[in-house]
Amino acid sequence: MEKFQRVQATAVPIDSANVDTDQIIPARFLRKPRKAGTALFLFHDLRFNDDGSEKASFVLNRPAFRGARILVAERNFGCGSSRENAVYALYDYGFRAVIAPSFGDIFYNNCFKNGLLPIVLPAAAAAALRAALNAKPGAQVTVDLAAQRVVGPDGTRLSFEIDPFRKHCLLEGVDEIGFTLGFDKEITAFEKNLT
Repeated sequence: MEKFQRVQATAVPIDSANVDTDQIIPARFLRKPRKAGTALFLFHDLRFNDDGSEKASFVLNRPAFRGARILVAERNFGCGSSRENAVYALYDYGFRAVIAPSFGDIFYNNCFKNGLLPIVLPAAAAAALRAALNAKPGAQVTVDLAAQRVVGPDGTRLSFEIDPFRKHCLLEGVDEIGFTLGFDKEITAFEKNLT
């Protein structure tokens, strides 16, 4: 897993509430292996017409938002099913952080397991951030995990909370299994003492 320290990048607003995991990656693409490119299927039915052409109206298809690495969403982002592929699709597309007032519980937990930082901000702060991004497409946002701070395009600083263990894992670029394997010597010594 890639370490997460600080990301300064274009941020994209998603203004709809209750974006579910089927919107993030439709169920018909779940059988495809991740190495086949889950990024191709991110927001598929919202991004593409039936003939495969891009929908000009969808925010990720606008030139100013191409290459965005931070997503600023409305409430209850990632609700719905437990599909981990929703996180894969976002991460593989290039997103490193998703900011919203609230998340679907399983999606939220899956983010940490896959190197995607979910940040909960108050609804008014997230709305102001989305409004700034809509007003100035292509604007940059900074997410500093060590400082637990988001800096908006206008310099507004917003603090966020994160579980210390999850913060440590993201900063070090390890998932829970990788963290446990870091204690291999201690585990081996403990097991030798058992026999």
